[in-house]
Amino acid sequence: MREKIILFIATGFGLGRVPFAPGTFGTLAGLPLIGTMAWLATASIPGAVGLFLVGVVLFSIWISQEAEILIGGKDPGSVVIDEMAGYCVTMTLVPVTMFTLAAGFIVFRCFDILKPFPIRWFEENFSGGAGIVLDDLTAGVLAAFLLKAIYLMV
Repeated sequence: MREKIILFIATGFGLGRVPFAPGTFGTLAGLPLIGTMAWLATASIPGAVGLFLVGVVLFSIWISQEAEILIGGKDPGSVVIDEMAGYCVTMTLVPVTMFTLAAGFIVFRCFDILKPFPIRWFEENFSGGAGIVLDDLTAGVLAAFLLKAIYLMV
């Protein structure tokens, strides 16, 4: 039962098992997490969003490590909790609106797919759960800055 729960969460509630573009579909599983971050931002609890995001990242690393062991192979494509965490990072510098969600999704996916420096470096130089998640977090940071610039221009 433990293994099934780990794989269910790691695969973005099954979206990572979609045969075409699992990372893209899996990124969508991050929407409830982003909704939680938006709610926490309005809750007037100092540091709540940051603490929540740190928890998401640490949990993602752990669950990715466990899923990689269960599935076998380096960075299995069906594990998409890393995309979920990266999308959350992308959304940290802007208010959550339909525009920022869509633009953030596109920008994050572009960085995650193209993997410009330093994203690919993280992917190639780390293994296990950290290796699975760090490249997506880096894509999320770069996407967050670009999304903020876009948001300020619009």
